[in-house]
Amino acid sequence: MTSCGRRHLSKVLAVVLAGSSLAGCITPWADSETGRYTAPIGGSPVIADETPYSDALRCIAHYTRVKPLRLAVGQIADYTGKTETDGSGRKLTQGGALMAMSALAKAGVPMVERYDTSVAELELKYANNRLISDEKDDGGFRKIYAGSIAGSDYYIVGGITEMNFNIRSEGANGDGGGTSTDGLKGTAGANIYVMNIAMDLRMVDTRTLEVVDVVSAQKQIVGHQVSAGVFDFLGHTFFDASLGESALEPLQLGVRSVIERSMLEMLSDLYHVPQGACQSSYDPLADVNGRGPIDYPDTTQANDIPKENVNDHPSRQDPYRWYGSSDPASEPSLRGGID
Repeated sequence: MTSCGRRHLSKVLAVVLAGSSLAGCITPWADSETGRYTAPIGGSPVIADETPYSDALRCIAHYTRVKPLRLAVGQIADYTGKTETDGSGRKLTQGGALMAMSALAKAGVPMVERYDTSVAELELKYANNRLISDEKDDGGFRKIYAGSIAGSDYYIVGGITEMNFNIRSEGANGDGGGTSTDGLKGTAGANIYVMNIAMDLRMVDTRTLEVVDVVSAQKQIVGHQVSAGVFDFLGHTFFDASLGESALEPLQLGVRSVIERSMLEMLSDLYHVPQGACQSSYDPLADVNGRGPIDYPDTTQANDIPKENVNDHPSRQDPYRWYGSSDPASEPSLRGGID
């Protein structure tokens, strides 16, 4: 091999080795101790899935335990029909019902399962054919008793009804630099855009099928992009460098927030929560360090609250009603979102 060929080969090997070092330690053979080809990255701990309304839901639990009512959650579907452009699936979560159940659990509301009863129905079928045994039963098989399944007093259904892209966007971009061909040149730009999601939920009396409450709520989602770059010649060489940053408030977190706010509105009327109770005791627009805890009220006489003190529907128009803290670490934003 000629000296020129050896130099060319050494450059190729150097590039390959550099790429391998950037990609991390990966081998085609599994490690004899761990059984893995490579060690995965990441070490973020699992944290509670919180929204700005989670604290208020936990406060509502002081009322729900005084007046026990059993609730069920039916289908909360995505009716927007919006899908990813690459065909990979829906843009919005299909788990709205599960989020509603979690919200009711935060509020301490007794629930009965109506969303997925497939296992219970199969067990009932097996028990009816005497195929399931329970050691606690003398007969050796599970017995079926009339009235053994608890009923619900109310159930919640609805769906995600709006997803509007780019309600408004603004941006600025600029280029500048020397007039000579080898002069320093630079670019900079910034863009901000807003979209929204909306949801319509209703609470239904299980016995009469009367719709006792309806909540229609929406939340705006914000995103931004910032970029900058520079291009210049240095003697016989040139360099082109750029950097940028973008962020989008999580869409699925927005859905969860709308659901939790809607649950608060329904539960406050259902349990006759007095006006002003379980509200955050600080200005939500103030600095995060100035935020104080929610004032938990005395609920010993919750059933005696007069009707005129019950939350009225016009109060639902307050954009910061029930609004509280964000992530457990008291960060001003959620999931890396934007303040």
